[in-house]
Amino acid sequence: MPPEPKAARQPAAPVKKSVRVRDVPAVTRSIAILRLLGRTNQAMGVKAIADELGLVPSTCLHILRVLVSEELVKLEPGTKHYALGSGMISLARSVLKGGSFAQLAQPGLDRLASAYGVTAMGVEVTPKQTVVVLALSKSDQPFRVHTDVGSQFSSLVSATGRLIAAYSGENWTLLRKKFGAIEWDKAPSFAQWKKEVEETRVRGWSVDRDNFMSGITVVAVPIFEPSGRLMHTLVAVGLSSQLHATATSQLAAAMQREARSVADLLLDRH
Repeated sequence: MPPEPKAARQPAAPVKKSVRVRDVPAVTRSIAILRLLGRTNQAMGVKAIADELGLVPSTCLHILRVLVSEELVKLEPGTKHYALGSGMISLARSVLKGGSFAQLAQPGLDRLASAYGVTAMGVEVTPKQTVVVLALSKSDQPFRVHTDVGSQFSSLVSATGRLIAAYSGENWTLLRKKFGAIEWDKAPSFAQWKKEVEETRVRGWSVDRDNFMSGITVVAVPIFEPSGRLMHTLVAVGLSSQLHATATSQLAAAMQREARSVADLLLDRH
């Protein structure tokens, strides 16, 4: 039986400083409009957008005109409806190129997917503790996970959620409250989940077996900023029937090696 993978070297917990964020209505409303259009599968009219977001229609129209001028939103002349524009693609491409995390992580994700028959993902943990898929590699196995680059998930879900809980520095009272909002296929008890979070701190990687999705095992390893904040994770998703305990341990060890390589490359970039 192979040895357990070594725990990732954990930096000291970061000292959190309070930063006052001033409300800038024009910016927050613009972002809300972009997010709404990103969630919908069809173009929307001014009134529908304004009603959904609680905006004054005239204000909504002025913001949309600016977004159209910047090509972040497009106007469909025949219907007077709005949808995301091609400028969003340029912005997204800028995020994913030029020595970005996605570019640096992709070769390792490809190796993991090929060697272990899993879907491998490079994930960013945002300051608001949501997770966003930035890079993705799928194996040639018939098994597939329905996720894409840009997919976003709520805090504490699945294996990455256990990492966030382990390294966030939040107390158990707050974590229990957040735990209650998680959607599972087969929810663990809070006591079991707490035990798994504590195990994650010790060994440096996390696993979700059949909780998030029945029949699916998810493994995640952390990548920290020099400051100590959990910034990214590498995630592997596979069939529980294929990822027994020994295979999961081997996969986690390989993921930790890839994570260390990515962390070193990110450090060299700075």
